[in-house]
Amino acid sequence: MVRVLTLSGVSVVREGNTILDSLDWTVDSDDRWVILGPNGAGKTTLLKLASASMHPSAGTVEILGEQLGRVDVFELRPRIGFASSAMARQIPNDETVEDAVLTAAYSITGRWNEEYEDVDRRRAERVLKEWRLESLRGRRFGTLSDGEQKRVQIGRSVMTDPELLLLDEPAASLDLGAREELVQLLGDYASSPEAPGMIMVTHHVEEIPRGFTHALLLAEGRIHAAGPISEVVTGERLSDAFGLPLVVSTSEDGRYAARALQL
Repeated sequence: MVRVLTLSGVSVVREGNTILDSLDWTVDSDDRWVILGPNGAGKTTLLKLASASMHPSAGTVEILGEQLGRVDVFELRPRIGFASSAMARQIPNDETVEDAVLTAAYSITGRWNEEYEDVDRRRAERVLKEWRLESLRGRRFGTLSDGEQKRVQIGRSVMTDPELLLLDEPAASLDLGAREELVQLLGDYASSPEAPGMIMVTHHVEEIPRGFTHALLLAEGRIHAAGPISEVVTGERLSDAFGLPLVVSTSEDGRYAARALQL
């Protein structure tokens, strides 16, 4: 077990608005964290810090043993896998699925004249198989469904065997079938002892895959609760954070569901 992320007294202030306020949080390599909270709670900002895409206004952020502000982030970022809708917009619509995954080896989007080693091609083949993309390898990214594009994004993010994997609302906008397929794939990946430390932001407890071990509940830029997932994803905790009486249930396979009490 290795410490992959440490936040100490971290705050983020933009234009006089406090987005994150005095956060202390640690993530280990065998942790799989889900981040929940209302809109505007600071969830995506927290991922930007963890991806070395943003520096804090106060406090320290250590990622994979390196402190932001004292490390070349361009050397650090390739060690971090990050899948988000913002990243997806950087993939050219005419890029093939195979190349969209393969180019992650150079941390670029858009195949040019670069040369790839056999190890890169073997990794790409493994990713295409694991994320059910083999039949799509020759398709253009812009022709894919939302669910297919999400799988390509995640495939890119794991292509380089990252030491930390960040997922920003990976199931957002998907229909029921595509969501369940992706959640199942993520659950298989999270349950593997070879997977890196994982942090996933979501708005819906139904999207939490099996295999996730911890939960962080944000509200108004502060940590409302953090710890083992069974202790945080509860009706009481979520009701307090969202300001609405909620009931949380758990299925036999460890999946969560939430609904509001009749007002």
